[in-house]
Amino acid sequence: IVLISLVRRQYWIPQTEKNNISKEKGAGGIYFRKAVGYWEGFSFIVGIVIGSGIFIAPTGVIRFSHLNVGVALCIWGACGLLSLMAALCYAELGVSLPSSGGSYYYSKRALGSIPAFIYMCVMVFFLRPASCAAKALTLSEYALQPFYGECEAPEVTKKSLAVAVLLFLTIINCFNTKWAVLVQKVFTFLKILALTVIIFGGISQLYNGKTGSLANGFSGEIASVSDLAQAIYQGMWAYSGWSAVNTIAEELKNPRKNIPRCISTALPVVTLLYVLVNVSYLTVMTPKEMTMSAAVGNTWASRVLGSFFWIIPMSVAISTFGSINGSTFLQGRLKYAASREGHLPSFFSMLNIHHLTPAPGIILSGLLSILFVISSSLLTLTSYFGFFSWVVITMTCISLLVLRYREPDLPRPYKVPLPIVLLTIGAGIFFILAPIIRSPKKQYIYGLLAMFGSLIFYVPFVHFKLRFKFFDKVTYIMQLLCEVSFIDESKAFKGK
Repeated sequence: IVLISLVRRQYWIPQTEKNNISKEKGAGGIYFRKAVGYWEGFSFIVGIVIGSGIFIAPTGVIRFSHLNVGVALCIWGACGLLSLMAALCYAELGVSLPSSGGSYYYSKRALGSIPAFIYMCVMVFFLRPASCAAKALTLSEYALQPFYGECEAPEVTKKSLAVAVLLFLTIINCFNTKWAVLVQKVFTFLKILALTVIIFGGISQLYNGKTGSLANGFSGEIASVSDLAQAIYQGMWAYSGWSAVNTIAEELKNPRKNIPRCISTALPVVTLLYVLVNVSYLTVMTPKEMTMSAAVGNTWASRVLGSFFWIIPMSVAISTFGSINGSTFLQGRLKYAASREGHLPSFFSMLNIHHLTPAPGIILSGLLSILFVISSSLLTLTSYFGFFSWVVITMTCISLLVLRYREPDLPRPYKVPLPIVLLTIGAGIFFILAPIIRSPKKQYIYGLLAMFGSLIFYVPFVHFKLRFKFFDKVTYIMQLLCEVSFIDESKAFKGK
């Protein structure tokens, strides 16, 4: 659909309109516009973070906590604190280097081309598409549940709906940045409203004396270090997305002011909502019931809202829809930044001449996410995501220290305290090594092999700059097809 629409616009658009467009947005007019302010940035963080995670991760957190309610709630709070600490480190990097790409650009500048290339390959071809696939599958699970009652929705139906959602949001993000930002703001409000309904439902249960599993507190088995790390992986996946404003810094108004403001206000709000939502779940479900529920939000709704239980599944679907939209928005910017630095084909550093969106990167992201929908094991996807998220966070915080030493004169309107940086790096190293040492699993081995296997492509195509002539023809055809052009370099951020 995207390609057909682009072809139609390329060949059927009136010649007079083409001339007007070329005058208005010629080579000197193609660059990212500052279209994201504080509230938009706030909505991107909250809207991406609050997605499917809070409705999937509670199952994994309580399971790896060995059904210990107190430990599980502490993990939710600890994940919020760890996310805030890491986000503050990102805030310093964002105000110093307000460039598209976020962690990728920081890693390349501080650690060199090879670590940045590995990061780019993992994020572009695995983590981000896998995250979108998991969210799309969750949306399907919740959106279809009211139509099937207690029966399980057919797998083909769930995957078809997930693919349709990914295609639709790919189109929206390709054709209009303002539409994508508007969708993000509206759905952020709706998802906060949905979580508020769950929280007040839990408060009403507590008021009526139904403390449920909360009365037992910390009674139960204490999990091992490896299992606690796994539980934090599940929780951190629910918090993923707080680096959104770093990735879109070139489109953010006054980034040196708004990046710290967005981060410092959005994450405490999310942490409070998450803890209260888990408390609400535990008022009507036992820890064992939570581990057996594929959709804890649906189970809660059926027991608290009665015949109006359908409100929560639809609210969850709406929430997840907004999170997928934000992730799709970010993925195109990451590919744009990697292409600009020479780590992806030049085609991905071009913007659509009509809408100034990185359409090539967005289309590739949508296709990769659709491929990941084939795998419906959400718990496996979140395990992968948690492990590599800590690798990325640790590498980025190390980049912060390197830049402080190597470039002390770099403007730093905001500077995070050194103990927070060191604690974040220490936590990252622990959560990377603990599961591998205490309970090695094949997915970690496969993941590490995939990371370093990307060097097979780095050596010939980046280091030795191997080129094939037919790539130029392919780039030319795709450029005409998608109506994209290189940006105006004089107005693009170069990190100087």
